[in-house]
Amino acid sequence: MTRPAVLFPLFAGIETLPGVGPKVARLFAQIGVERPRDLVFTLPHAVVDRRPVASIREVALPAVVTVPVTVGMHLPARRKGAPSRVMVTDAQTEFQLVFFHAPGDTLARQLPAGQRRVVSGKVELFDGIAQMVHPDHILRPEEARSLPRFEPVYPLTQGLSNRVVARAAAAALARLPDLAEWIDPALRAREGWPAWRDALRAAHSPDGLGAVMPDAPARARLAYDEVFAHQLTLALARRTIRRAKGRVTQGDGRLRRRVLAGLPHALTGAQERAIAEIAADMAGPTRMNRLLQGDVGSGKTLVAFMALLVAVEAGGQGAMMAPTEILARQHHGSLGPLAALAGIRLELLTGRDRGEERAAKLADLAAGRIDVVVGTHALFQKEVAFADLRLAVVDEQHRFGVAQRMELGAKGEAADVLVMTATPIPRSLALATYGDMDVSVLDEKPPGRTPVRTALVPAERLAEVVEHLRRAIAQGRRAYWVCPLVEESEVVDMTAAEDRFRALRAALGEGVVGLVHGQLPAAEKDAAMADFAAGRTRVLVATTVIEVGVNVPEATIMVVERAETFGLAQLHQLRGRVGRGAGESTCLLMYQPPLSETAERRLAILRQTEDGFRIAEEDLAIRGAGDLIGTAQSGLPRFRIAVLERQAALMALAQSDARALLAQDPELSGPRGQAARILLWLMEQDRAIRLLSVG
Repeated sequence: MTRPAVLFPLFAGIETLPGVGPKVARLFAQIGVERPRDLVFTLPHAVVDRRPVASIREVALPAVVTVPVTVGMHLPARRKGAPSRVMVTDAQTEFQLVFFHAPGDTLARQLPAGQRRVVSGKVELFDGIAQMVHPDHILRPEEARSLPRFEPVYPLTQGLSNRVVARAAAAALARLPDLAEWIDPALRAREGWPAWRDALRAAHSPDGLGAVMPDAPARARLAYDEVFAHQLTLALARRTIRRAKGRVTQGDGRLRRRVLAGLPHALTGAQERAIAEIAADMAGPTRMNRLLQGDVGSGKTLVAFMALLVAVEAGGQGAMMAPTEILARQHHGSLGPLAALAGIRLELLTGRDRGEERAAKLADLAAGRIDVVVGTHALFQKEVAFADLRLAVVDEQHRFGVAQRMELGAKGEAADVLVMTATPIPRSLALATYGDMDVSVLDEKPPGRTPVRTALVPAERLAEVVEHLRRAIAQGRRAYWVCPLVEESEVVDMTAAEDRFRALRAALGEGVVGLVHGQLPAAEKDAAMADFAAGRTRVLVATTVIEVGVNVPEATIMVVERAETFGLAQLHQLRGRVGRGAGESTCLLMYQPPLSETAERRLAILRQTEDGFRIAEEDLAIRGAGDLIGTAQSGLPRFRIAVLERQAALMALAQSDARALLAQDPELSGPRGQAARILLWLMEQDRAIRLLSVG
């Protein structure tokens, strides 16, 4: 399939635009613009008000002013490096135009004494004298009409001027083809959105300061185009997965009943609901592709295990994959007692299994003698074969992309896929990242979990914190001590952790303090975790390797050093490592004053609430989408126009619209479907186009 010819002018090289040579093209590339298409979707981010006034006295200074003046005396630079000045008079007052390094003859030509000019630029007061330094525009009265009343301000880079970008953008806009409408007419009428071409033209020539806000009609329409194309791609991916032959996996409930009978307390309503949704998906003829989203401590592991039991009851096998070896071992440890209740065989398979032991496990897995296997991405490897894989559970999804989701599912004959994440994700991001999936949310905590008391402690009170630990250890309590994130280097993090470990060991005694960080060999990491879990060590000094999934119910104190260097979601995850047992738990967030406004807001939210979804929404508002889940590895789309943190409702609307369009016109062959195909090409959703051609 090739790109439609109607779009060729937009996909030509940027040098085909007037005034763009190789040098300017290289500058454009720095702001992500390589073709006219990129430029039309690079919208102005601000507006300069250039509406003319009669005098600078009408404006509160400093401000950008456009004003007609009569040119007066020229005052040349008195010494090298000093500015030249030109006196001008408007309708009410006199002020100065100031120029650095301007040859006198240029100024004389531009501003002949006694003549009228219109000048536009920023006017500021210096020692009570009004000055306009280097006016943006100096025009003859008859040229002034060409000055836009509201001048768009584009993203720039050193060497690339706003004037050059504006001129190139105007040329790119002249190439816009007339395309058929892909938005549902009723929706467009209801929202009052302009047509596509009109929207782009309006967005590039704002008619006021409000025109650059995300909710301005032209912008909202263009943002919708972007998220609609993205949701259409996800809907096509979802359909492809669903069309792939699924298998009916229906259990008789006997193993699940055994586990439930042995649990100390009943399931929460949210757990029951999620288990029912998953079982219904598995019993259906199409493949399950479901996301299980739960806050810290909401009991996801148990829900996932119940799903794995459905696979075993139906005569098949289940697999659970974790992103790190520590987590895989943890899952294996916490599922062990549940597997014993159910009476099934559970094994662990990681990259550390070697030789005969590994060969024996692989043989048992292939023969169906292992019911459920837990492992790292080692489960992906070619030589790992299952007798009958019915369900693949993937933990901490944001560390695996869509491609890997599909890879594990491909291991089984149409295996169902359940993805878990303990990172509560705001609705807009969940839709952007997992729009191809169905979602179950665990929003209740199981009984028996105590709230965690969160306190902020300035760094200078370190000695008090250590003293508090000494008393707590004497009472038999256990604590985590998380070291600050030093830059982005694990080596520096390690040094910080080792220094803190030595200091605490000196203060609290030999054998009381353990250490775990990313640079340790896997065996040492596991040994340190095991010592802490068993209570042989009482304090575990760590970098953020313990952020997710670590489960030691006896740990009741969490100290986070330099808490202001962590993201909100990360702090919430770290706090979630305590409060897992019946003991009263505390989280001490140590910070280095003075706090920035953002850091203060982050830490205040943590003190107010333990609701991970509320925390995630706040985090998104503070940091923006890209930072929140680390765009690069998360598969989060990079939008040029849509602002995820402000436009969650658009994303939800686009998802239902995309799914509805595919339901009415599965091959996108009707008039609106054909228009939507053009949109997919325009938005470079090549994956969607491939899915359509295989569809």
